[in-house]
Amino acid sequence: MSEAVSNPPSMAQRLRLGDIWKATRRVLREPLGAFGLILVLVMIGGAVFADWLTAYEPNKISPRDRFQGPSLDHLLGTDHLGRDLFTRVLHGGRIALWVALFSTAISLSIGIVLGLIAGYGPRWLDNLMLLLFDSIKSFPTVMLALALVTLAGPSLTAVVIVVVLVNVPGYARIIRTQTLALKESEFVTAAQSMGASSARILRVHVMPNVIGPLLILASMDIPVVIAIEAGMSFLGLGVRPPTPSWGAILNDGFTAIRDTPWIAIAGGLPIILTTLGFTFLGETLRDVFDPRLKGRG
Repeated sequence: MSEAVSNPPSMAQRLRLGDIWKATRRVLREPLGAFGLILVLVMIGGAVFADWLTAYEPNKISPRDRFQGPSLDHLLGTDHLGRDLFTRVLHGGRIALWVALFSTAISLSIGIVLGLIAGYGPRWLDNLMLLLFDSIKSFPTVMLALALVTLAGPSLTAVVIVVVLVNVPGYARIIRTQTLALKESEFVTAAQSMGASSARILRVHVMPNVIGPLLILASMDIPVVIAIEAGMSFLGLGVRPPTPSWGAILNDGFTAIRDTPWIAIAGGLPIILTTLGFTFLGETLRDVFDPRLKGRG
């Protein structure tokens, strides 16, 4: 009779889990890190479980309930169309989280590839790519967004493209600098003498040594991405109505801020709390994984 036996975790898996647990404990020991982690988890939980946390539809119009103040029925009140603001804030968190994670992942992938090529390639290619990075970085974000929306129209895709164009040069420059520092190291020289290809050297020997600090930097850039999405939606350049967005809610609130201030508060408060959460968590992670940077802002 055959008997199913579960394989015990390997030593590498146990070490990986142990490192994650140790890092989590070190983050929780820091008050700001613990506070940031709680805010981030609340934001993610609200976005993921939005359908279970409210009984209202985010786009359901109810003229009889328009401009109601915060109450037990509507925790954050209602807007000018009678839509429940708490529901729209939760579903707006989904948009913000999706844009932040998706666009940051694309920016990281492109930035890592371009940075490795610039740092490990010939000098003329390095200079050419630096010129490209500086040219893209020189464009103001708002002007870049306006130009893109003028050509393609306002959409969520336009927001992602703007975020990618803004973030890629910075990530690529960081990877390039670290690649240049490792290019002449002994283990890279040894791999070259053994006939390893440039692609294998970059993938196996260089990238694992340069990607760590970039991941921490990316976590600190997530609130910047959320602010860009909210800003473009506030200006009518991003998410189109009636899709819920924190920026769109904030825009609706400013049109009637004297009589119904709770709408602007409902749109602005999640942006502030999310920014604080990811900033505190990112700075704590930076201090935990690289204590030499502690205290530098």
